[in-house]
Amino acid sequence: MARRSSRLLLVSAVVALAVLAAAAAAAVPPTCERIECPAYEVVDSANGFEIRRYTDAMWASTAPIEDISFVSATRSGFLQLFNYIQGKNAYNETIEMTAPVLTEVSPSDGPFCASSFVVSFYVPAKNQPDPPPADGLRVRRWAGDRYAAVRRFGGFVSDADVGEQAARLDASLQGTRWAAAVNEGRGASYIVAQYNSPFEFSGRVNEIWMLFDAAKVGSDVY
Repeated sequence: MARRSSRLLLVSAVVALAVLAAAAAAAVPPTCERIECPAYEVVDSANGFEIRRYTDAMWASTAPIEDISFVSATRSGFLQLFNYIQGKNAYNETIEMTAPVLTEVSPSDGPFCASSFVVSFYVPAKNQPDPPPADGLRVRRWAGDRYAAVRRFGGFVSDADVGEQAARLDASLQGTRWAAAVNEGRGASYIVAQYNSPFEFSGRVNEIWMLFDAAKVGSDVY
Protein backbone atom coordinates (compact mmCIF):
# COMPACT_ATOMS: atom_id res chain seq x y z
CA MET A 1 0.00 0.00 0.00
CA ALA A 2 2.82 2.36 0.92
CA ARG A 3 4.60 1.53 -2.36
CA ARG A 4 1.42 2.26 -4.34
CA SER A 5 0.99 5.59 -2.57
CA SER A 6 4.58 6.52 -3.35
CA ARG A 7 4.04 5.75 -7.03
CA LEU A 8 0.88 7.85 -7.10
CA LEU A 9 2.72 10.74 -5.47
CA LEU A 10 5.55 10.44 -7.99
CA VAL A 11 3.13 10.42 -10.94
CA SER A 12 1.28 13.41 -9.50
CA ALA A 13 4.54 15.31 -9.07
CA VAL A 14 5.62 14.59 -12.66
CA VAL A 15 2.24 15.73 -14.02
CA ALA A 16 2.35 18.89 -11.91
CA LEU A 17 5.86 19.73 -13.16
CA ALA A 18 4.76 19.19 -16.76
CA VAL A 19 1.77 21.49 -16.28
CA LEU A 20 3.97 24.17 -14.71
CA ALA A 21 6.53 23.88 -17.50
CA ALA A 22 3.81 24.24 -20.15
CA ALA A 23 2.36 27.26 -18.37
CA ALA A 24 5.79 28.89 -18.15
CA ALA A 25 6.43 28.30 -21.84
CA ALA A 26 3.12 29.92 -22.78
CA ALA A 27 3.41 32.82 -20.33
CA VAL A 28 3.37 36.33 -21.72
CA PRO A 29 6.89 37.86 -21.57
CA PRO A 30 7.29 39.82 -18.28
CA THR A 31 8.13 42.99 -20.22
CA CYS A 32 4.55 42.98 -21.55
CA GLU A 33 3.27 43.44 -18.01
CA ARG A 34 5.08 46.82 -17.90
CA ILE A 35 4.81 48.19 -21.44
CA GLU A 36 2.48 47.65 -24.38
CA CYS A 37 2.95 44.61 -26.62
CA PRO A 38 0.85 43.33 -29.54
CA ALA A 39 -1.95 41.06 -28.38
CA TYR A 40 -2.00 37.45 -29.49
CA GLU A 41 -3.78 34.17 -28.91
CA VAL A 42 -1.98 30.83 -28.55
CA VAL A 43 -3.67 28.30 -30.84
CA ASP A 44 -1.24 25.41 -30.31
CA SER A 45 1.90 24.58 -28.36
CA ALA A 46 4.22 21.60 -28.23
CA ASN A 47 7.79 20.74 -27.37
CA GLY A 48 9.93 23.59 -28.61
CA PHE A 49 7.33 25.79 -30.29
CA GLU A 50 4.12 27.79 -29.93
CA ILE A 51 1.64 28.80 -32.65
CA ARG A 52 0.17 32.29 -32.19
CA ARG A 53 -2.50 34.36 -33.89
CA TYR A 54 -1.88 38.12 -34.01
CA THR A 55 -4.52 40.63 -35.12
CA ASP A 56 -4.14 44.08 -36.67
CA ALA A 57 -0.66 44.86 -35.39
CA MET A 58 1.06 47.96 -36.79
CA TRP A 59 4.83 48.40 -37.06
CA ALA A 60 7.22 51.24 -37.92
CA SER A 61 10.04 49.68 -39.95
CA THR A 62 13.43 50.69 -41.28
CA ALA A 63 14.53 50.27 -44.87
CA PRO A 64 16.50 47.04 -45.41
CA ILE A 65 19.94 47.19 -43.77
CA GLU A 66 22.70 45.22 -45.48
CA ASP A 67 25.21 43.83 -42.99
CA ILE A 68 27.12 40.66 -42.17
CA SER A 69 26.17 41.03 -38.48
CA PHE A 70 22.69 40.66 -36.96
CA VAL A 71 23.82 42.52 -33.83
CA SER A 72 25.27 45.44 -35.79
CA ALA A 73 22.24 45.75 -38.09
CA THR A 74 19.80 45.59 -35.18
CA ARG A 75 21.71 48.27 -33.28
CA SER A 76 21.71 50.53 -36.35
CA GLY A 77 17.99 50.01 -36.96
CA PHE A 78 17.06 50.46 -33.31
CA LEU A 79 18.84 53.83 -33.18
CA GLN A 80 16.67 55.02 -36.09
CA LEU A 81 13.54 53.81 -34.29
CA PHE A 82 14.65 55.28 -30.96
CA ASN A 83 15.04 58.70 -32.59
CA TYR A 84 11.58 58.22 -34.09
CA ILE A 85 9.89 57.63 -30.73
CA GLN A 86 11.88 60.48 -29.15
CA GLY A 87 10.16 62.93 -31.49
CA LYS A 88 12.20 62.89 -34.70
CA ASN A 89 9.12 62.41 -36.82
CA ALA A 90 6.84 64.62 -38.91
CA TYR A 91 4.63 65.43 -35.89
CA ASN A 92 7.51 66.04 -33.44
CA GLU A 93 5.61 63.62 -31.22
CA THR A 94 7.09 61.51 -28.44
CA ILE A 95 5.86 57.91 -28.58
CA GLU A 96 5.78 55.42 -25.73
CA MET A 97 8.25 52.53 -25.86
CA THR A 98 6.73 49.14 -26.69
CA ALA A 99 7.95 45.58 -27.10
CA PRO A 100 9.16 43.57 -28.83
CA VAL A 101 11.64 45.09 -31.25
CA LEU A 102 11.64 42.88 -34.33
CA THR A 103 14.51 42.18 -36.71
CA GLU A 104 13.47 40.41 -39.89
CA VAL A 105 16.40 38.38 -41.19
CA SER A 106 16.81 37.49 -44.87
CA PRO A 107 19.99 35.38 -44.82
CA SER A 108 22.68 35.70 -47.45
CA ASP A 109 23.84 32.84 -49.65
CA GLY A 110 27.23 32.57 -47.96
CA PRO A 111 29.04 33.19 -44.64
CA PHE A 112 30.97 36.22 -45.92
CA CYS A 113 28.08 37.89 -47.75
CA ALA A 114 25.85 40.59 -46.30
CA SER A 115 22.36 39.56 -45.19
CA SER A 116 19.37 41.89 -45.24
CA PHE A 117 17.75 43.07 -42.00
CA VAL A 118 14.60 45.12 -41.36
CA VAL A 119 14.13 46.40 -37.80
CA SER A 120 10.61 47.23 -36.58
CA PHE A 121 8.92 48.91 -33.60
CA TYR A 122 5.37 48.08 -32.52
CA VAL A 123 3.23 51.22 -32.81
CA PRO A 124 1.18 51.78 -29.61
CA ALA A 125 -2.60 51.52 -29.92
CA LYS A 126 -3.07 55.26 -29.23
CA ASN A 127 -0.88 56.14 -32.25
CA GLN A 128 -2.22 53.56 -34.67
CA PRO A 129 -5.08 55.69 -36.09
CA ASP A 130 -2.49 58.24 -37.33
CA PRO A 131 1.12 57.05 -36.85
CA PRO A 132 3.65 59.85 -37.39
CA PRO A 133 5.56 59.50 -40.68
CA ALA A 134 9.34 59.89 -40.68
CA ASP A 135 12.11 59.98 -43.26
CA GLY A 136 13.66 56.56 -43.79
CA LEU A 137 10.86 54.67 -42.03
CA ARG A 138 7.62 53.14 -43.23
CA VAL A 139 4.54 51.99 -41.36
CA ARG A 140 3.28 48.47 -42.03
CA ARG A 141 -0.05 47.09 -40.82
CA TRP A 142 -0.76 43.42 -40.31
CA ALA A 143 -4.32 43.59 -41.62
CA GLY A 144 -6.45 40.74 -40.32
CA ASP A 145 -4.93 37.70 -38.64
CA ARG A 146 -1.24 36.84 -38.86
CA TYR A 147 0.04 33.49 -37.63
CA ALA A 148 3.50 32.84 -36.24
CA ALA A 149 5.42 29.78 -35.16
CA VAL A 150 7.47 30.89 -32.16
CA ARG A 151 10.46 29.62 -30.19
CA ARG A 152 11.57 31.40 -27.00
CA PHE A 153 15.13 31.65 -25.67
CA GLY A 154 16.99 33.76 -23.14
CA GLY A 155 20.15 35.83 -22.74
CA PHE A 156 21.68 38.48 -24.97
CA VAL A 157 21.28 37.61 -28.65
CA SER A 158 24.53 37.04 -30.54
CA ASP A 159 25.19 36.58 -34.24
CA ALA A 160 25.67 32.85 -33.65
CA ASP A 161 22.36 32.51 -31.79
CA VAL A 162 19.93 33.57 -34.46
CA GLY A 163 20.65 30.92 -37.06
CA GLU A 164 20.91 28.18 -34.44
CA GLN A 165 17.61 29.13 -32.76
CA ALA A 166 15.84 29.40 -36.13
CA ALA A 167 17.11 25.93 -37.02
CA ARG A 168 15.83 24.56 -33.70
CA LEU A 169 12.40 26.03 -34.31
CA ASP A 170 12.35 24.58 -37.82
CA ALA A 171 13.37 21.15 -36.49
CA SER A 172 10.70 21.19 -33.78
CA LEU A 173 8.00 21.85 -36.40
CA GLN A 174 8.93 18.93 -38.64
CA GLY A 175 6.32 16.19 -38.65
CA THR A 176 3.60 18.52 -37.37
CA ARG A 177 0.57 19.86 -39.20
CA TRP A 178 2.25 23.28 -39.28
CA ALA A 179 5.52 22.40 -41.01
CA ALA A 180 4.50 22.75 -44.67
CA ALA A 181 2.63 26.03 -44.17
CA VAL A 182 5.49 27.57 -42.17
CA ASN A 183 8.11 26.52 -44.74
CA GLU A 184 6.02 27.94 -47.59
CA GLY A 185 5.10 31.14 -45.76
CA ARG A 186 8.52 32.25 -44.56
CA GLY A 187 10.76 31.18 -47.41
CA ALA A 188 14.29 31.54 -46.05
CA SER A 189 13.54 34.51 -43.79
CA TYR A 190 12.60 34.63 -40.11
CA ILE A 191 12.14 37.23 -37.37
CA VAL A 192 14.01 37.76 -34.11
CA ALA A 193 11.86 39.41 -31.40
CA GLN A 194 13.66 41.05 -28.45
CA TYR A 195 11.67 42.18 -25.43
CA ASN A 196 14.25 43.76 -23.12
CA SER A 197 16.26 46.95 -22.81
CA PRO A 198 20.02 46.53 -23.37
CA PHE A 199 20.40 47.54 -19.71
CA GLU A 200 18.44 44.54 -18.40
CA PHE A 201 20.91 41.77 -17.63
CA SER A 202 18.69 39.04 -16.18
CA GLY A 203 15.37 37.49 -17.15
CA ARG A 204 15.85 38.39 -20.80
CA VAL A 205 13.28 37.07 -23.29
CA ASN A 206 13.87 36.64 -27.01
CA GLU A 207 11.91 34.75 -29.63
CA ILE A 208 12.22 33.45 -33.17
CA TRP A 209 9.07 34.04 -35.24
CA MET A 210 8.21 32.38 -38.54
CA LEU A 211 5.11 33.92 -40.12
CA PHE A 212 2.77 31.82 -42.23
CA ASP A 213 -0.69 31.64 -43.81
CA ALA A 214 -3.05 29.52 -41.69
CA ALA A 215 -5.25 28.88 -44.75
CA LYS A 216 -2.53 26.46 -45.87
CA VAL A 217 -3.16 24.37 -42.74
CA GLY A 218 -6.94 24.00 -42.68
CA SER A 219 -10.18 25.70 -41.77
CA ASP A 220 -10.17 24.32 -38.20
CA VAL A 221 -7.34 26.71 -37.27
CA TYR A 222 -9.58 29.81 -37.37
